[in-house]
Amino acid sequence: MIATTAFEEAAKSQGKALGFNPAIVYVPHPIQDRTDGEICAIADHALDSVLEMITAV
Repeated sequence: MIATTAFEEAAKSQGKALGFNPAIVYVPHPIQDRTDGEICAIADHALDSVLEMITAV
């Protein structure tokens, strides 16, 4: 999953409570007020991590 850094602690706590450790890539928060260029830059920066996450065996 991909989430913003503002939700990092919540995701860790929820995963621990459920006994589930999902693969997560965190991106900068907030997202909703970013320009198209900023969103593209965030996506470009996260791409290698996302590809590594979804292709891990």
